[in-house]
Amino acid sequence: MEAYLDNAATTRVLLEVAELVKKVMTEDYGNPSSLHTKGFAAEQYIRGALDDISRTLKVDPSTIVFTSGGTESNNQALIGSALANKRRGKHIITTAFEHASVAEPLIYLEQMGFEVTFLPVESDGKVSPETLKDALRNDTILVSVMMVNNEIGVVQDLQTLVKIVKSYNPEIIFHTDAIQAYGKLELHPKKLGVDLMSVSGHKLHGPKGTGFLYIAEANTKLHPYIHGGHQQKNRRSGTENVPGIAGLGMAAQLAYDDYQYKYKNVSELSEDFIRDLKKIEGVVINARPEGKSKTEFSPYIISAGIEGIKSEVLLHALEDKGVYVSSGSACSSNHPGLSDTLSAIGVDKSLLDSTIRFSLSRFTTREEIDYTIASLQTLLPTLRRFTKR
Repeated sequence: MEAYLDNAATTRVLLEVAELVKKVMTEDYGNPSSLHTKGFAAEQYIRGALDDISRTLKVDPSTIVFTSGGTESNNQALIGSALANKRRGKHIITTAFEHASVAEPLIYLEQMGFEVTFLPVESDGKVSPETLKDALRNDTILVSVMMVNNEIGVVQDLQTLVKIVKSYNPEIIFHTDAIQAYGKLELHPKKLGVDLMSVSGHKLHGPKGTGFLYIAEANTKLHPYIHGGHQQKNRRSGTENVPGIAGLGMAAQLAYDDYQYKYKNVSELSEDFIRDLKKIEGVVINARPEGKSKTEFSPYIISAGIEGIKSEVLLHALEDKGVYVSSGSACSSNHPGLSDTLSAIGVDKSLLDSTIRFSLSRFTTREEIDYTIASLQTLLPTLRRFTKR
């Protein structure tokens, strides 16, 4: 049997999405900038995707800019808004456990003369409103807070955080990395009050190499990240990835069809999985303290510390049984070192290199969960015996 529980790294592309991508690549392959019928047909796919995505977000289609994925969206949002607003100030605020595609661009901006404040987080991964309020300054131009953490699944109270920032200075740009949120949680950026929001297609059963950046208003200052052919109203040049955009639009639409039903199913499965994990000796669930509301954590991501066993050892032992998990963020798995996220929330040092991330999708089955639990119950005693030797 196979149990794929690494959906926060990437998801299986839906068959109907793959078929649409193939059709656009092999039949409706025109350049959307061309002035003939092939070009018009390609442009219609882009317009259709804009309509589908904007409906899920309850925003105007003009607020969406297509990109090559979440990393580009984050880079464009952060570097573009910093450069566009540098005359007002050079202070940026973020958290201590952002994804590398946020942290690295901000380090790059530091090298360009910007000052970045990395806020600490609570033991459950939440950003304290008071800590954010205290960090705001007259020269603050940008705040970036991830909506759903990609390693522990904590969901930030963005409405409260945005309100604090905008009350201090409505001109401060608020960006959120919503890559682990869109397609899985109800997400309305106008209600949240964010100015910029990043999304990736392959996290919601769409094609890799696709994504978008939501830009709230036409007057949101944002320097273009890519220059060239003036596509997408000069906001992101380059011939559009029409097959990928078409697939992304369909994946977005399908993600929110019967959303409540899908969310309920995943939530119940996740709760049962956590309950069964807790019954296994030496397994600790990270960042989910008792008494917290279930809505404060994404049911799609579960972080578990496994006492006495290195995460890489367990990962490969599970792989041999057909169970696919992660030791953390896929984008940082090639970089040695301990997780910034786990360190930021104060995970015990003995578990920093002994943590596994299980990530579900709406297609995860109870059989997969049961098989994973059974595999862990079989493997852990044996692996611990070898470790002790």
